[in-house]
Order: sequence, then C-alpha cells, then structure tokens
Amino acid sequence: MTRISVTVDGVKYSDDVEPRTLLVHYLRENLGKVGTVIGCDTSNCGACTVHLDGRSVKACNVLAVQADGHEVTTIEGLAEGGQLHPMQQAFHEHHALQCGYCTPGMIMQAIDILKDNASPSEEQIRAGLEGNLCRCTGYHNIVKAVSAAAEAGAGSKAGE
Repeated sequence: MTRISVTVDGVKYSDDVEPRTLLVHYLRENLGKVGTVIGCDTSNCGACTVHLDGRSVKACNVLAVQADGHEVTTIEGLAEGGQLHPMQQAFHEHHALQCGYCTPGMIMQAIDILKDNASPSEEQIRAGLEGNLCRCTGYHNIVKAVSAAAEAGAGSKAGE
C-alpha cells in the first residue's frame, strides 16, 4: 500500500491505496465520486474525464498515486452554492445528452477546451472533443452547448 494525499473537489483526502489503483477507481470506490463514470478502462471513450491540476485527463489512464499532492476536480465539484457551472447549465439548456453516460466526461473536456480558447469555432470544438465518445447524440447538441457556454462567458470560469 502507498499513502497518498490528494485534494478532490476542494477537500483534502489521505488514503492508503494499492500502487496499481486507477484514479477512476479511487474516486468512485474510495471517495464515492460516482459521477466519474467508467466507460472502457482503455482511455478510448473519455467518460471518466476529470481535471488534474486544472487540465483534463482520462482517470482510467492515471494511477491514483500519480495524483498524490495534486488537485482533482470531478463533475461533482463544478457546481457552486447550488448553481450549476455554466457548462453544465448549457448542456442542460441545449439538451446535449440522451442517455447521459458520456456527459460528465464531455462537460469536463468542454471546460478544458474553453480554457485554451474562450471562443472556439464549431470545428475547434469538435476537434477538442475528439477523445470523448458519445454513442447517442451525434454531437450536434453537444457542440451547440459548448458554443452557447462560450458565448455566455464560460471561458472566464474555465479554470474553476
């Protein structure tokens, strides 16, 4: 076992973990952060995307011990004071989900896109979402939601 200390959604945790434990399993099984979903365990789908020190990573591709001393933000950590993050709100308003399984990872990746470009074109949004798969929507409303969030100024909140 290896002792790690990690801040998740603003709360500091110290736990003993097996060195081979994936971050996605640590978040779900140890901390109860089940909004971070397991889609493939191979880093192909992006459903498990979280922010590690403010940048999106696929949590099935990161060991929990690699997060030691770092800050992780999950989908559960985005809303503040009962208010959805602007990207969450845009996904809701633009019906950017069907089954919802990919939605947490899509939202986390979309926030990262706006961190680098507060006003991306449709092509830039689609390119930025390439590592996140949706099997239901055809991406049209997802792209609309990211565009709407950008227009609403979500890029200024992208680092949060």
